[in-house]
Amino acid sequence: MTITRRQILKGATALAAGTAIRPAVAARKTVIKIGLDLEPSHPTVANLNAAATKIKDATSGEVTLQVFPSSQLGDDTHMLSNLRSGAMQMMAVGDNILGTLVPSAAIDNIGFAFKTPEMAWKALDGAVGAMVRADIEKAGLHPMHLIWDEGFRQITSSTKQINAPADLHGFKIRVPPSPISLSIFQSLGASATTINAAELYTALQTRVVDGQENPLGNIETMKLDQVQKYCSLTNHMWVGYWLLVNGQFWASLPDDHKKVIADTLDAQALEQRKANQALDTSLEETLKKQGMNFAKPDTTAFQKALSQFGFYKTWKEKFGTPLWTALESVTGPLN
Repeated sequence: MTITRRQILKGATALAAGTAIRPAVAARKTVIKIGLDLEPSHPTVANLNAAATKIKDATSGEVTLQVFPSSQLGDDTHMLSNLRSGAMQMMAVGDNILGTLVPSAAIDNIGFAFKTPEMAWKALDGAVGAMVRADIEKAGLHPMHLIWDEGFRQITSSTKQINAPADLHGFKIRVPPSPISLSIFQSLGASATTINAAELYTALQTRVVDGQENPLGNIETMKLDQVQKYCSLTNHMWVGYWLLVNGQFWASLPDDHKKVIADTLDAQALEQRKANQALDTSLEETLKKQGMNFAKPDTTAFQKALSQFGFYKTWKEKFGTPLWTALESVTGPLN
């Protein structure tokens, strides 16, 4: 059988076309790994998994969101570094930790600033959040629009109940690697040590520190009640969780995929807020049954101690007038 030159050229063209098509189809398969430090039983993980299912369905399997809880991809500091370098695509991180890279992100961690979670959400969904998101973008990261809720932080101890600022004098307490967390407890006279969440249980178990501070949801899901006897409901700081994507990776995604991811995660943020607050409301009784003793101190004494130490004046200067004014438009005067 004779093969003509025309047939050879036709076959080569078809082969080239097939080669060009296959990589294009493969390129639309996107896997996004998101790391966080919370335990699998935490509402945040459940809502991220729900978002993963919805994103996969909405993109006909073209985008897969893989959720890695319990610091499987490293502690917060390690993950944030990898996110910036592009070694990770996405992470969920507390604003207090993010504040080490983007200082304005810690604005909502000001001690005793918010009276309710709804007040915090109003600030972060409004002008305060807009300023913080702009600063996050400048750091090469893309934030989802709505912040997720980690809740108010409470103080726990293995040695004594914390009822007044004097009880913190010299008290060995773990705080996350966050400048503002360290500042609050140093201002209150505590001996504060920064330790990542991944090492927290061991640090408490071995008495490297005698206490720590976290939302009740974290205390329960991390089983800290096994190594802590007392809990003081101080509500001293509200913490939110930003969902961040590496900026270059985000820019590389098709616009339709960006919209599905952003819309789905923001919708789940609203569900996560409700779920986290429901869990928080139920946990005092749960933890009491598990042997933890609770106290509800007068928090105005703690706030007064911070003010006398110059905490609010110092952080107002650090954050600058525009951001501080935006915060006070929601909280009222902080001094």
